[in-house]
Amino acid sequence: MNTTHIHLLLNHFPIIGSMIGSLILLWGIIKKQENVKAIAAVVIVAMTLLAIPVFLTGEPAEDAVENLPGVSEAMINLHEEAAELAIWLMVAAGVASLAALFFKWQKSERAKIVFTIALIMSLLSFGAMARTGYYGGKIRHTEISTAADVNQPGNNEKEQQGRDKEKDGEKEKDND
Repeated sequence: MNTTHIHLLLNHFPIIGSMIGSLILLWGIIKKQENVKAIAAVVIVAMTLLAIPVFLTGEPAEDAVENLPGVSEAMINLHEEAAELAIWLMVAAGVASLAALFFKWQKSERAKIVFTIALIMSLLSFGAMARTGYYGGKIRHTEISTAADVNQPGNNEKEQQGRDKEKDGEKEKDND
């Protein structure tokens, strides 16, 4: 197993986990159930911790696919930019969740506000993670690409063939 496998294996957890954590936290806030809110905060912290290796294995995964036929450099860049925003929002959600757990443990009145902040950050991180996953899926899953995606510069089969011919021509010149 290499870093690309790790990236592909783990990348779904922060997306689905942040959604589940957000929904559980929302339920706990609505029903005013402290234990449910605490469980949700633990889920969000766990998803934050899982998001870190996903983010760190992104660059090696890019190196593994960037030169493959049909892979769009533009889509890789969109995915990478989305991931940078998503990881910061996820870290903010994790920190807010940890703070909420701390204030709950301290039996502080601030816990209610901090759980609400954690919910907002978790919902934002879910949106950012889902967007990142959407762009990541478009890198190699042609079945979810639209005609506009296929026609983007760098993702056109004829353009790829042209680049391949240029490379072959350069190799022939180097061999002469």
